[in-house]
Amino acid sequence: MREAIIIDTDPGQDDAFAILLALASPELEVLGLTTVAGNVPVAVTAANARRVVELAGRPEIPVRAGCERPLLRPARFAEEVHGKTGLDGWDFPAPARPPEPGHAVDWMVETLLARPDGATTLLPVGPLTNVAMALRRSPAIARKIRRIVLMGGGFFQGGNMSPAAEFNILVDPDAAAIVFGAGIDLVAVPIDCTYAAPTPDSWIADLEALGTQVGAAGAGMMRFFQRFGNEKYGTATRPLHDALAVGYLLWPELFTGRRCNVEIETASLLTLGMTVVDWWGISGRPANGLWLTGCDAAVFYGRMLKRLARLG
Repeated sequence: MREAIIIDTDPGQDDAFAILLALASPELEVLGLTTVAGNVPVAVTAANARRVVELAGRPEIPVRAGCERPLLRPARFAEEVHGKTGLDGWDFPAPARPPEPGHAVDWMVETLLARPDGATTLLPVGPLTNVAMALRRSPAIARKIRRIVLMGGGFFQGGNMSPAAEFNILVDPDAAAIVFGAGIDLVAVPIDCTYAAPTPDSWIADLEALGTQVGAAGAGMMRFFQRFGNEKYGTATRPLHDALAVGYLLWPELFTGRRCNVEIETASLLTLGMTVVDWWGISGRPANGLWLTGCDAAVFYGRMLKRLARLG
């Protein structure tokens, strides 16, 4: 059976790859995209999500804009990583149509409440503001959610936007604390996992060799996206963080990890946004999620390339 999903996103080049992979995969039924302020402001993330679904040849997929800022804190963006457009590296045309009217959180709540219990998976690959707002607005949606598979956090790798915190969690740690504490089956795809799965050296050439608009756009975005990370970390290639969350939905056998307790630091100025993982069960707190630490990168990117070849 197809798994029905809602993608909550802040595109972002790696978000774009995640969306493309999901739309290319018949195992997944994408009910819609909701966007949040993260890599770039929310109006830009909504327009970018429209650009990506149209690039994929799936203009019927609805996109709605959500929260403009974190729950309690000022907005924080990552234009140094993704560029001013969020999708720098490819000259996307303006979307053929605007996002749908209405707020993403309203739509998420209404959609979940209208569906059977446990019938819908949430795939947040940006800050967790929209998901936290939906849970606070309507706690009843918790029973409607089959599981939450998110990209965010880091423990063994530390942080990528502070010494202790990964970007998606650092932007809105208060929202992350709500989501991790909601009692919903949760899978975290942190930088502990994604840093272990960089793209192959041939990835850009492989995308170009598809001979499609999707391949050309992907290659262009990848060229820009990996510049910052390669310079920062001294690497040759960079992982497609958010696409790995979709990869877990499709091919969980490629991933390794452990169920454990994860708490979010919301008070300390030094470690704000840290995902505190009780890997060895020291605290005695019950496990609240599966924390992934590895992926068979060669197999994952090989399978992903075959899926992307189906688009366009």
